[in-house]
Amino acid sequence: MQVSIREERIEDWYDTEYVTKKAFWNLHFPGCSEHYLVHKLRQDSAYLPEFTRVAEVDGVIVGAIWYSKAHVHTEKEKIEIVTFGPLCVEPAFQKKGIGGMLLRETMELVKKAGYKAIIIFGEPDYYPRHGFITCDHFGITTKDGKNFDAFMGIELEKGALAHAKGKFTESEVFENLPPEEVDQYDKKFPYMEKLKLPGQWS
Repeated sequence: MQVSIREERIEDWYDTEYVTKKAFWNLHFPGCSEHYLVHKLRQDSAYLPEFTRVAEVDGVIVGAIWYSKAHVHTEKEKIEIVTFGPLCVEPAFQKKGIGGMLLRETMELVKKAGYKAIIIFGEPDYYPRHGFITCDHFGITTKDGKNFDAFMGIELEKGALAHAKGKFTESEVFENLPPEEVDQYDKKFPYMEKLKLPGQWS
């Protein structure tokens, strides 16, 4: 299988959102909102399109990743970092290393651009394989003062978060996903049934 990684183009938008929908559908709760998040993120001031990449197999998009600006607020300063999400791979192509390819290439781009750290909310069974550790190691909490396994970070420059004790914030777009808007936007894509499955968050 030959996988190619390239920049996302405007004409890819529908395909990347549809891949996102398929990747997250019924994963964390019945249905998903990640494809609508991608749509809204592209219009947000925090979005960093220069780091967005798609993965193709035989000319068909099977995965993608999106980045945006984020911050750690300490007692003395506001440190600019980045976050990514979603990172998705078409279900039929998962567990083939494609997500890791997208991650490695874009993390190198982010590092070369001068950003020193990445903080995410992600799968705790996956991201530690790529060097991420829980944010309590850095003394960083969510904006609500919490820590948990899915809240992780990585230093792109050694010691970048050594004195970053504080609270993490990302764009409000990640929380501004009203269910009625998601359902309306979802009509752009082929119907998929919402199911309540074991292991979902809610």
